[in-house]
Amino acid sequence: MSSTAGHLIVSQLEQHGVRRAYAVPGESFLDVLDGLYDSPIETVVCRHEGGAGFMALAEARLTGTPGIAMVTRGPGAANAMIAVHTAWQDATPLVLFVGLIPVADRERDSFQEFSLSGWFSTTAKRVMVLDDEHRAAEMVAEAMRLASSGRPGPVVVGLPEDVLVRRTEARAVPPRALPAAVPAPASLDELAGRLAGAKRPLLVAGGDGWTPDAAQRLAGWAEDANIPVAADWRAYDAVPHSSPAWAGWLGYGRADTLAARLDEADLLVFIGCGRSDVLSDGYTRGLEAPTVVVLPDPDAATHAGRIDQHIPAGPAAFAAALPAASAARGARGRDWMDALAADQRRYATARPDYGPGDSARGVDLGEAFGLLERELPADRIATYGAGNATIWGHRYLSHAGPGTLVGPRNGAMGLAVPAAVAAALVHPERQVVAVCGDGDFLMNAQELATAVGYGAAPLVIVVDNGIYGTIVAHQQKHYPGRPSGTSMANPDFAAWMQTFGGHGERVESTADFAPALERALASGKPALLHLLMDPATMPPSQANAALHGDINDDGGEPAELAAAAAEGAGK
Repeated sequence: MSSTAGHLIVSQLEQHGVRRAYAVPGESFLDVLDGLYDSPIETVVCRHEGGAGFMALAEARLTGTPGIAMVTRGPGAANAMIAVHTAWQDATPLVLFVGLIPVADRERDSFQEFSLSGWFSTTAKRVMVLDDEHRAAEMVAEAMRLASSGRPGPVVVGLPEDVLVRRTEARAVPPRALPAAVPAPASLDELAGRLAGAKRPLLVAGGDGWTPDAAQRLAGWAEDANIPVAADWRAYDAVPHSSPAWAGWLGYGRADTLAARLDEADLLVFIGCGRSDVLSDGYTRGLEAPTVVVLPDPDAATHAGRIDQHIPAGPAAFAAALPAASAARGARGRDWMDALAADQRRYATARPDYGPGDSARGVDLGEAFGLLERELPADRIATYGAGNATIWGHRYLSHAGPGTLVGPRNGAMGLAVPAAVAAALVHPERQVVAVCGDGDFLMNAQELATAVGYGAAPLVIVVDNGIYGTIVAHQQKHYPGRPSGTSMANPDFAAWMQTFGGHGERVESTADFAPALERALASGKPALLHLLMDPATMPPSQANAALHGDINDDGGEPAELAAAAAEGAGK
């Protein structure tokens, strides 16, 4: 029995266990949409292609299956580019299907014509175009395999609308098994020897591919081997924060104490991630120590600098094959691990941003996020966009293990809301909280309509200080007293949320936050808390939180930055 190429694409996605496709519909791939009509795959209709792409990325981050996004040609593909770039830099598996003009219309400046390869070839693992209807299933299977293999990432598949409606006798094919890179015993023995001889080793966990079992195995092993475990930027859920080995995160907003420890370490072991500019404060820290990299990518493309040993494996395979903790411990005691863990506990203990004598106006975010840490369930999922407003969440919200955080490691704005919608669809039984700044929120806030339409009920925290805070922080550092192009006029976000049918509250004081949070969580609806801040009264240490080296473990900062922030605040 024959089928159209469009319907065959859907059948092949079903073979791979795809549960949701995030789409903004277009006339260029109508036959795929028709195939989805009778499919168990849920079509999540989004309001913007950037939102659809970010939802697919969140699905991949939370499930391990490549996220699926579908958009139309030209403008639709342009809007989806941000998600492709994020998946590329974050090494997250994503397959973007793009409807294209008919084959006969090519190279005639046809309506919405563009070069798929020209746009995406530098930020995708591969760009494919389906010119042969008989290869529809084969091409989808290859796209799914490529997205997940080696260094995961995005694959873009072009779908000419006339090819999709052609009929074929081809059938869906079984998914190709991915090769399992298992660490060789000799390489593990070598690693154990290196660790046993180190006085101050540090594990750095990150990237995708972590499972609860892998996280527990690594954390327990590290505890027994007296090795602290830190996390890469926005990969804080790689290991549970309850572990005595947990040492905090590296990257923007990290504690100065941990950054210093990176320089003190005499052996660095990167697992699932590499030495990036963000992690290493712009390639200035942790450059001299002997370095072991555990990455399935034979090129270790995400790592810069010294490599003394490369173990080609993913986090799960590596955690399953760890050498005996006693062999890795050697004569090392617990002092080094305990010191880093104590630093992190002190840094992550919520405290007010303002003293009793401060004339602060608005919500004290130190107190607010401390309350969120206490009141939200332990298995909550936190999603983030970009900007200084996220730092309070990173610092004060703990993680129970993998699958509890989705954030753009490439710093893309606008991910928090669509990621929260996807997370609430993937895990409707769990509380999802999106942490946004006011600028970040409005990048993709329209996807709240998607949440309401599909019964998703995330909690959205919007920190409103009326400025692009991260850029203001940079201006205060480099151009003090001369803010330019960074102020914003905001609507009443809570009232706006109510127009979608959700629960929205405007919170103007710290005392109002706890009861507002209680009402939001009890509403059973998508909920938004609009937290008002006055940039003139934001503490300088937090105003500069996104800049490397500006936060000390006691909440202070270098004097020259404090002075610059005070001079430029509120202008």
